[in-house]
Amino acid sequence: MSCLFCRIIAGEIPGSRVYEDAELVAFDDIHPQAPMHVLIVPRVHVPTLNEVDPSHDALVGSMIRRAAAIAAERGYAEGGYRTVFNCNAQAGQTVFHIHLHLLGGRTLAWPPG
Repeated sequence: MSCLFCRIIAGEIPGSRVYEDAELVAFDDIHPQAPMHVLIVPRVHVPTLNEVDPSHDALVGSMIRRAAAIAAERGYAEGGYRTVFNCNAQAGQTVFHIHLHLLGGRTLAWPPG
């Protein structure tokens, strides 16, 4: 298995897990871009958003709801937070397994870099 996130999910590589259930694993980013930088990753391997189809609708919804719950648990819901999906290299995707970035704890500029 060569996918970094699949290996973290399988426990082959350690990760600072903050949440997991039957369909998702969430862990702190090893190169945080904000005081809170969590990655919400589905257990099922889907390389990019381009491969998401209607069968993934509930999964993507679960990812977004989990991001909101983690932001609330960590005290960032009221002040604000950002969620980001990157799709392919030009958009900044470096691990080709869909994942939702959850960032908070600092002012985030718009448009992003």
